[in-house]
Amino acid sequence: MNKLPMPSTHIIRETSKYSGHLKVSEIELKHALFKGGWSRPIKREIVQRENAIAVLPYDPIKDSVVLIRQFRIGAWANKDHPFLWETVAGLIEKGETPEDVANRECAEEAGCTPVKLIKISSYYSSPGMLSEYIDFFCGIVDSSKAGGFHGLDQEDEDIEAKAIDWTEFSRNLTSGLYKDCKIQLGGYWLLANRANILRDYNAQN
Repeated sequence: MNKLPMPSTHIIRETSKYSGHLKVSEIELKHALFKGGWSRPIKREIVQRENAIAVLPYDPIKDSVVLIRQFRIGAWANKDHPFLWETVAGLIEKGETPEDVANRECAEEAGCTPVKLIKISSYYSSPGMLSEYIDFFCGIVDSSKAGGFHGLDQEDEDIEAKAIDWTEFSRNLTSGLYKDCKIQLGGYWLLANRANILRDYNAQN
């Protein structure tokens, strides 16, 4: 697919609605149409936050995946169980690379540091309303050092980490037990690439 040129836009009005951990703005604008000319003025609300990383830690020796869970307000507000199994994730701060954050967050949230990061993808988590852009990695780890309870007290984090063997993980993945989109994206990527990772790891060791 050919890359589309950036469309012309004309901002009519931008109003800040909230500024805290997240920034919420209402923007009224017009944009160039595919067929030519301009759209009518449209209003959109946008949630702005830093870009982020996600990491699916995988141990090729024990053939296990490390997942975390913590209280999630979105699931709670939707009357779902708030302690979702998820991948490691974190926000990229000024001056940091995605790889810096991936290594730091794995240590903080799961108790293990990747010896290698493999890029899975980069994507917008919800481009209809959210500016966040995520770099996603598979992190090769020693899962014997993972598990237990983690998180930063100053950020009110209460995180449980657990190493899950491949048989259980793949069964939970394909049965729909995992509801976090990052696990689904990373899990099916690992399902397709696990044999190559194991082959490469065994060839190097």
